[in-house]
Parts: sequence; structure tokens; C-alpha cells
Amino acid sequence: MGGRIVILNGTPRAGKSSIARALMAQLPGPWVNLGVDRMNAALPKDMLPGIGLRPGGERPDLEPTVVRLYAELYDEIAERAGAGEDLVVDVGHHDSYSRPLGILPASARRLSGLPVLFVGVRCPIETIMARRNADPQGGFYVGGDGVPEPVRRWQEAVHQPGIYDLEVDSSVMTPEQCVAAIAAALAEPARPSAFERLGAF
Repeated sequence: MGGRIVILNGTPRAGKSSIARALMAQLPGPWVNLGVDRMNAALPKDMLPGIGLRPGGERPDLEPTVVRLYAELYDEIAERAGAGEDLVVDVGHHDSYSRPLGILPASARRLSGLPVLFVGVRCPIETIMARRNADPQGGFYVGGDGVPEPVRRWQEAVHQPGIYDLEVDSSVMTPEQCVAAIAAALAEPARPSAFERLGAF
């Protein structure tokens, strides 16, 4: 039997990393964390921001690389889960490139036959901005008094088409409460799963 796969999808600063850390601490079994931060830490500068390329079609030259990197990530997920590892994956899927790339349905097909819980990590844009302004990480996160257009594009694009097994709101739920909801969803998986439905697109 394959390992469990929990995929956390949301905007930057939505709380995915905090939920992933809490999940690894709370749920039984050794969990491995994969995703955008781990992948980008291994990339050379000319390939960044890799799978973190933000919505808006700003870098068409990077889009073939993004398609390839997502394929490599999901192939690794499939291989490791097939070997029995439990995986928590934090990503920010969107299809707002210079043209539709269909990465999410293609990724879902790569995990066909494996148990995937697809979790939408929602967070109001006001909370996102407060987190960005409180910890800009040396300018990595765009901040300011208003809502910059790149931040707005993330908020509008990342939850399309909005097909999830579970949704959590990190503005009103602690990471531990999010993990409790994830644990309950893992115990009673929906059929068909969100990834089974997305893979049919």
C-alpha cells in the first residue's frame, strides 16, 4: 500500500509551511515535507522562482521550466509514496501563465492510484498582507499599505478551479486545528477524491 499524500495549496504566506510543520509533529508516522520552498532552495538563480512563479504571465521564458519542475516534483511524490513514505507537500498551483499550461490536472494524473488529500489553505488578503508586512524576509515578500497587484493576482488565481477534499482557513484556525481537520479527512477519504476528479480534466 502506498504512503499517504497531503497536498497543501494556497498563496504565499497563507500558512502552508506552518501547517506542514504541525502535521509532521502531530500525526503518527514519519512524514516527509516536499514542495516549493524545498525545491527552490535547490535551484540555480536563473531558474528561480521555479514552481513559485507568480500569476500574471510575467515570465513566459520560465514557463517551460515550471512545467518540467512540476513534473519532476510529482514524479518524486509518486515514487516516494509508492515506496510507502508519507508526504506533505506545500504548493501554490495556478494556471494564470501567458497561456494555460494545465499543470494541476497533469500533476493529478501523475499520482493516479495513490491516496491524495488535496487541501485548500485559504486566508483573507488582509491577513496575508499583515503577515507580509510583519516579516518581509529581506524584501522577498512584497508588502506595503495597500494590496500590491501581484498579491491580488495570487489571491484570485491560486484556488481555481476550487476542487478540494478539504478547505481550511488559517486566519481563524491554528496550524494544530488545521492538522486535526486533515487527520479527520484522512480517516474518512472522499470518493472520488479531488485529484481523481482533477485528473479527468
